[in-house]
Amino acid sequence: MLRVVCVGVVVAAVSFVPGRFPLNAAQQAPAPAAEPPLAPPVPDATVQALVGRLDLERYKATIKGLTQFGDRRQGTDRNRAAVDWIQQQLESYGCPTERIKYEYVTPQRGARGRGRGTQPAGNKRPGQGASTIFGTAARTGVNNDPAAQPDEKLRALNSQPATDGPREEVFCTKVGSKTPGEMYLIGAHMDGIGWGEAANDDGSGTAIVMELARIFSSPDVQTDRTVRFALWNNEETGLNGARAYVAQRQALQGQENPAGSGKYPEPKWLGMIQHDMMMFDHGMPGPDGKVSPEQRREADVNIEFQSSSKMAAESQKLAWLVKAANEKYATDYPAAVGPHMTNTDSGPFMDLVAAISLRENERGAQIGGGWDPHWHQPTDVYATFSDADFRLGLNAAQTTLGAVAELAGVTVKK
Repeated sequence: MLRVVCVGVVVAAVSFVPGRFPLNAAQQAPAPAAEPPLAPPVPDATVQALVGRLDLERYKATIKGLTQFGDRRQGTDRNRAAVDWIQQQLESYGCPTERIKYEYVTPQRGARGRGRGTQPAGNKRPGQGASTIFGTAARTGVNNDPAAQPDEKLRALNSQPATDGPREEVFCTKVGSKTPGEMYLIGAHMDGIGWGEAANDDGSGTAIVMELARIFSSPDVQTDRTVRFALWNNEETGLNGARAYVAQRQALQGQENPAGSGKYPEPKWLGMIQHDMMMFDHGMPGPDGKVSPEQRREADVNIEFQSSSKMAAESQKLAWLVKAANEKYATDYPAAVGPHMTNTDSGPFMDLVAAISLRENERGAQIGGGWDPHWHQPTDVYATFSDADFRLGLNAAQTTLGAVAELAGVTVKK
């Protein structure tokens, strides 16, 4: 009996704790008011018209033009011919060009700063070459076997090996009309490896930068701030072209030369936006290691900043601004922001200025886990990709163009 009484007391005590176990409808807390739906982002009419000048067929044609030089491996005649072709195209748009010159020497095996042609040895699953990630991973690596390329003409085009020595890369500049001493950098790397055509890695990013240079260089377009379009070389060997740019030009920022001229050979960096592998988001490999042949319906543009960098807060802010531009100006695919930017040419800038990269997938967890089976492979050729793939790249171009047009202060003459 005593036990029964005690239980009843406890239950009774608990039953009357206010707000925990209401006894009737009168004691129920009022339902919270429904939050009003978020208003959709409002695009700027001028920027939207400018974004409308991007064209899928023209984007594809620029990628196709790059593939005439094969994989554009650094230190080869085909790479040098591609640099010349890029410069000619930029100048035809009315975008004045310059070149960065530097020397490249292959690092000794095991030395720090080694090339990026092989994957790290650690964190591998048994029998796989991919880093450990959640979900299914597939083997990754670099094809160095010429016989793996079935196209005889392409195999012959890619046959010349790289040699150490002088290197060059090209950039062009849209000078700001009001604040020429401040600048946004837009980049992609033009070199590739793997005995293919480097159509996606990184013809897709190079074509974005070139198309943006074309549009911003139109005679009727003005920007308040300067915008520079850079096509890096030697990315595949360790970001050497981007590192050379930083080494040669970081200290020149914001210096008027000659004094009183209003000219700034290297305006102050306000932000750096890199584009690297933009087209292939077909999802995770299945248990058999194969990836779907179709672009997944959930495909998106990945915008990444490096959370461990000295400029992490500024870079994250830039990433969200670019995502907001995607919501306003991209026509087909959304964007997602992530904190792990790695292994691309924004890396040398990330401790110096707000720096982000745009990708087809998360670089560390997804591309590194085999989500793109054409990465550094003979199958990275123009014919591999569908219009859905090319359109993902075009949406990245729409995203960056919209963001930079807003940040740089664009106007269009009527």
